[in-house]
Amino acid sequence: MTFRLAPLRRTDLARCAELETILFPGDDPWRESAFLAELTAGHHYVGAYTDGGLVGYAGLSVRGRPGDAEASVHTIGVDPAWQGKGIGRALLEALLARADESAAPVYLEVRTDNAAAIGLYEAHGFTRIGFRRRYYWPSGADAYTMARPARVAEEAT
Repeated sequence: MTFRLAPLRRTDLARCAELETILFPGDDPWRESAFLAELTAGHHYVGAYTDGGLVGYAGLSVRGRPGDAEASVHTIGVDPAWQGKGIGRALLEALLARADESAAPVYLEVRTDNAAAIGLYEAHGFTRIGFRRRYYWPSGADAYTMARPARVAEEAT
């Protein structure tokens, strides 16, 4: 059950797209080209790897200068066979550490019916600040917008 986190590699983008189709079957899963665009734009992406390869991924954008920056979680996904083993938590913590380097508040959207993810986010200081009706397409699932206040490195430890 060991895994390691490392920067997401371009060679893993097909696997990310494959996991998207498994994880988000009722919605419009990201294609390989979407992940490539994220990496090309310089966003912060992390992969979770086992001896068998990529089992999870997460991405974050940070806009602005430190102290005046804002971060947005773009995606977090974990292979269903590996869920419940701390990978999602580790991926989120890696994204939050990156946001904390810029003292940036962090925003995200999460399906209102995803209790496990909501619980994970709340455990990491996120609160619900908004509601987006029919946010996910084509399923029409609703989403909460959640936010975590900016933290500086000393607060994060």
